[in-house]
Amino acid sequence: MPIQSRWTTPLPESSLQKWLFESSFDPLPNRPTFIDADQPDSKIVTFSGFRLWSKKIGLGLQNAGLQVGDRVLLLSGNHVLFPSLFVGVLMAGGVFTGASPAFTPREVAYQLRDSAATFLIVAPQFVNTAIEGAKLAGLPPSKIFLFDETAKLDAEASRQGVRGWADLVAADADAAAWDWVEPKDPRSTTCCLNYSSGTTGAPKGVEITHYSYVANGETSLFEDRVSVKPKLAGDRALCFLPLYHAAAQTIFGINLAKLGVPVYIMPAFNFVHMLQHIQKLKITRLVAAPPIIRALATSPLASKYDLSSVNFLGCGTAPLAPNLADGAEKLWPAGDVYVRQAWGMTEITCTGTVADPLQKTRTDSVGEAAPNTAIKLMNGDKEILEANVRGELWFTGPTLMKGYWRNPKATSETIAYADRTRWLKTGDIAFVDSYKPGAKIHIVDRMKELIKVKGFQVAPAELEALLLERDDIVDAGVIGVVINGDEAPRAYIVKAPGSKTSAEEISKWMEGTTARYKWITGGIVFVDMIPRVPSGKILRRVLKERAEKEMAVRSIRAKLA
Repeated sequence: MPIQSRWTTPLPESSLQKWLFESSFDPLPNRPTFIDADQPDSKIVTFSGFRLWSKKIGLGLQNAGLQVGDRVLLLSGNHVLFPSLFVGVLMAGGVFTGASPAFTPREVAYQLRDSAATFLIVAPQFVNTAIEGAKLAGLPPSKIFLFDETAKLDAEASRQGVRGWADLVAADADAAAWDWVEPKDPRSTTCCLNYSSGTTGAPKGVEITHYSYVANGETSLFEDRVSVKPKLAGDRALCFLPLYHAAAQTIFGINLAKLGVPVYIMPAFNFVHMLQHIQKLKITRLVAAPPIIRALATSPLASKYDLSSVNFLGCGTAPLAPNLADGAEKLWPAGDVYVRQAWGMTEITCTGTVADPLQKTRTDSVGEAAPNTAIKLMNGDKEILEANVRGELWFTGPTLMKGYWRNPKATSETIAYADRTRWLKTGDIAFVDSYKPGAKIHIVDRMKELIKVKGFQVAPAELEALLLERDDIVDAGVIGVVINGDEAPRAYIVKAPGSKTSAEEISKWMEGTTARYKWITGGIVFVDMIPRVPSGKILRRVLKERAEKEMAVRSIRAKLA
């Protein structure tokens, strides 16, 4: 019998933009909504400005030829207009997809081809990457637009046919009079493709519908309504997580705007800058990944800044070690601030559990099932019906993805049907402390082979395929290892006969081929063979055991030295 959430909350049948703004024309407050953390006095988007900018971009995309259902890819770091571009695509009837600014042209091309995006919008500093990626994907330069209201195209980008900001946005008066596209069926209409490696394999576009996105937002409103700590007049949040990623996109780009909490946006994460901004801007809300909590707990810099304004500290993307939570909490008087963990996946619009809003102390669980959802634990095809027994976590609820974009095989491998219910097989191993509504969920391991590098998902198969493109490598196996508390890719490589290649050469090549979080920072080891089962599947367990021994020896040598 599945464990139901102890909470329910009504879910409106509307587009995300209607849920957010309610109307295309009615007056909206001019409260600050998105503020550039580096320029807080001059670079501000109000809530009414958020809607207007979204309409300007939406109408501009329609004028440029966007048709209902077209995909629009954004390649950019964080920016105060990022949420407006996201919502503007939806207003035009399009589907948003965001790419990492760390991507190489090859990776941009993959997402362009896979999503079949017809528009590519790019921040000025990534124009060359966008042009090269578009060439590889066959997207004409006339479909590339510059994303920055203050920047101008350089001569070379203009010569190649890239279009400027002025070609992307409509005039204020035209946008104000324009009404957005409202989907006929929000439950089935896709609003975004957030790329994830899922439970296995290469990155796949996760189709999230308007209805699922709204359901995620309603969970955020519910938490705010019943929270033990009421929202303060001076409440304000700091966004340093990447907005192209589903977690920051939902929390900072949409939900906090709806709640009326100003969001100060950093262009990218920098630990010292984060501390400076907390002190100067009197930030009250922080949502972070475990590496940032670790830095708060261990860096002597953290205690040098005034962090007393913070009253909410959330952590997600991966389970957090209790000692790190303890260390971070010591930055505040005992009991004032504690780490609230939550669990989610791109495939469930990023929210699967919530910390008990009435809870006044920390629990080392990731919380309990979010409103309107249910979970169960499975051992193969058998449901686990008792507490403290580990099994694979299955999830169902209105935030569950529509499926993987144009990938029915991957969808069928991840979605299961039981008792007329769609379940996501998460690949995460968990247990509950009780078998009833309100049960605290503990994530203990992953069935899947993905490596999580500072919150980013890295598929070993993707790195292996890339390594095998080299003529001097005949086989490769990639696993995740833990170094100083963080997971990192480690590669075992079989060199081609006569090859003189070195680990340093391969590392450098990978650094020029992939995004930083995919670099092989866990080490490269040359071997005679990669252990495999007869069917050809790599025995990663054998590689992991070998890595543990190798790294233990290295640790002993370091101590002796």
